[in-house]
Amino acid sequence: MDAWPYWQLVLRTPRLELRPDDDSGLLELAEETLRGIHPPERMPFGVDWTDAPRDRLAVNTLQHYWSVRATQSPERWTLNFLVRLDGRVIGVQTLSADSFAVTGEVGTGSWIGLRHQGRGLGTEMRAAVLVFAFDHLGARTARSSAFVDNPASLGVSRKLGYRPDGTFTQLRRGEAATQTRLLLTRDGFVRPDWQLGVSGVTACLGMLTGREPAE
Repeated sequence: MDAWPYWQLVLRTPRLELRPDDDSGLLELAEETLRGIHPPERMPFGVDWTDAPRDRLAVNTLQHYWSVRATQSPERWTLNFLVRLDGRVIGVQTLSADSFAVTGEVGTGSWIGLRHQGRGLGTEMRAAVLVFAFDHLGARTARSSAFVDNPASLGVSRKLGYRPDGTFTQLRRGEAATQTRLLLTRDGFVRPDWQLGVSGVTACLGMLTGREPAE
């Protein structure tokens, strides 16, 4: 019996491989955080986690992903896919849901190291989890959000077919900042011009959708 079937799940795009986090991959991810994710004068995240002292940043990264992995359930789950380019971890693409069996809705979030940005990889990795969610899990909608001064993230959402769905105010580095809510429907999804390779999904369906695979 495979007690943790997520370890068998793999998504493959033309350039990337996405797998749910494992400890060896998290060590690589922690190294990437230390190389830099964004210019220090900007904060693209709703939680200012990259402002942690350098001697705590890697430890905090490991502890965060361990804690998320430990609380998975069919009612509330978060898959933190480690994104690999040429076999090395360059960032993380998150897919999450609350009460998915009822809502049919997922959320996404992501980051990649600063040295890998500007090459379309962020679009490719988000498209991968959206194809997975819509085609393999049966999702009906997907949500995301980004600060209004984060054009890169908003640009990815626009390319993939998300539409603005209101705004909200969030504290960022002690000041109020505006985030744009984004909504994507299955019919509105602008699909990539490549096919997603998926393996290991069957064993995960019960944990993600609340339904067991057909015999």
